[in-house]
Amino acid sequence: MSGAPLVRPILLVGCGKMGGALLTGWRERGIAKSYLVVEPMMPASMRATEVTVYADPKALPADLAPAAIVFAVKPQALDDVAPHYRRYARTAPFLSICAGKTIAYFARQLGPDAAIVRAMPNTPAAIGRGIAVLCANPAADYAARALCGELLAAVGEIAWVEDEGLIDAVTAVSGSGPAYVFLLIECMAVAGVEAGLPADLAMQLARATVAGSGELARRAPESAAQLREAVTSPGGTTRAALDVLMAKDGLEPLMKKAVAAATRRSRELAD
Repeated sequence: MSGAPLVRPILLVGCGKMGGALLTGWRERGIAKSYLVVEPMMPASMRATEVTVYADPKALPADLAPAAIVFAVKPQALDDVAPHYRRYARTAPFLSICAGKTIAYFARQLGPDAAIVRAMPNTPAAIGRGIAVLCANPAADYAARALCGELLAAVGEIAWVEDEGLIDAVTAVSGSGPAYVFLLIECMAVAGVEAGLPADLAMQLARATVAGSGELARRAPESAAQLREAVTSPGGTTRAALDVLMAKDGLEPLMKKAVAAATRRSRELAD
């Protein structure tokens, strides 16, 4: 963390899988001295002395002055949820990780003066290895951006974009991306079984190979292409497989179609 724990609490609205991952990361990093959570179904495992839970936003203290308000609820619930927090619009930034909900949407719900940061994290945040891309409105000053960035950096890497329109492509690549990787593991395991491996061994090999290769790609200074070339011998087994995967109808065009479809759907959900 960049400094001492925040004296003012972080207010987390919603504590499902992603909200819970954030709260765990904040507590481990010591981001704040205390946290307030509005969640009617708060898991017992997430309760702690520094965490105060409210089942309803109407129960929040009248004099509450949070350092930031983080929305981590299902997008379809926001019409009912967001207006309860309009009173903090002049005193604290809002950070949303709600898929599909634009900055303009939150400005309508919270007021034109609200400092709003929209972010798209992904599920590896649950183990502190996520990545989130953030975008802010002009009302979010340097301090607001820095705080929101720190809140998401507690569970992984972060990046910023100025063009909110890019968030749809971000959603398609990294937000939905873990599902593509899990599918790759499934497909590799099935292919291993087809090649004669026992199912449990095939899955063990697929999981370990994808996880290890991902970690190598993260740590290595070489590009992904260079790493691929390093394990590809001319005329070898890897080359034979890549001739299939890199064909005109192989993995790259298929992935382009998949990401394009996810991007279109993200835009449709935002409308």
